[in-house]
Amino acid sequence: MTDISTAQPIDAASAPTSGQRIRAGTQVYMYISLIIVAAIVVVPLISTALGGFKTLGELRGNPFGLPTEWQWSNYTDIIISKRYWLQMSNSLIIALLTVFLTLTFGAMAAFCFAHIRFFGTDYLVNYFLIGLMFPAATAILPLYIRIRDLGLIDTYWGVVLPQVAFGMGMSIMLFRNYFRNLPSELFDAAFVDGCGYMRFFWHITLPLSRPIIATVGIISFVSSWNSYIVPLIMLNSESRYPWPLGIMIYRGEFSTEWQLVLAFITLTILPTIIAFFLAQKHIIAGLTAGAVKS
Repeated sequence: MTDISTAQPIDAASAPTSGQRIRAGTQVYMYISLIIVAAIVVVPLISTALGGFKTLGELRGNPFGLPTEWQWSNYTDIIISKRYWLQMSNSLIIALLTVFLTLTFGAMAAFCFAHIRFFGTDYLVNYFLIGLMFPAATAILPLYIRIRDLGLIDTYWGVVLPQVAFGMGMSIMLFRNYFRNLPSELFDAAFVDGCGYMRFFWHITLPLSRPIIATVGIISFVSSWNSYIVPLIMLNSESRYPWPLGIMIYRGEFSTEWQLVLAFITLTILPTIIAFFLAQKHIIAGLTAGAVKS
């Protein structure tokens, strides 16, 4: 028999384990996947930005490379134009109004669904969530008729109200999940101290909900900023066109000047990119809140 007392112990730290090999392989796979996804997203953006610095001939001959001569005038001519700033201001007004109304009504509705039980709660929640299945284009005709009957055709509100309505389902779903995962001890302690639903909502829930507010706000802002079909149907005056409609006119005037079109696109998507990076940490925190419950 083998003497157990004389057996040499195995150094677990020096012996590679299958778990370590799996983790290393997982990391390699993760990095490769992220690099591929980043390339798919970043390469078109960089190509668009660089294309705005080229001449039309160079853009056709070398669409993805660096420009031989940087045509800064392609960008400066757009920046100093009055129409560009008018379209950007129209988009900003519509987007800010949409974000404000979506956050206000979405947060209040989600708070009721998360903390107040009443007859038909689940049916109302499902009713709002059904809206996630249908884009605005599917209801554009009855939507146009209703906006026309309200006298809001060719106004900012004729664009804002449909965007808020179609964004309400997503905002309620995100807010409701976040509110339900807040510590229940806060809710109980507040009511013991005589705090009502409204005070609890304004003074306790909202101050603790900055991540989800940033998340819903950015999603609503980007959706409104890039909206095309609703402004196209509801707006008639060029002076109220946001940038997605403005770029259509720009494309019509410069049908062969693709370098100017690319420069215009680059300048108009910069606000959404900047807004995303400024609120990136809050967005991640809001989307992952409640993913792990203790």
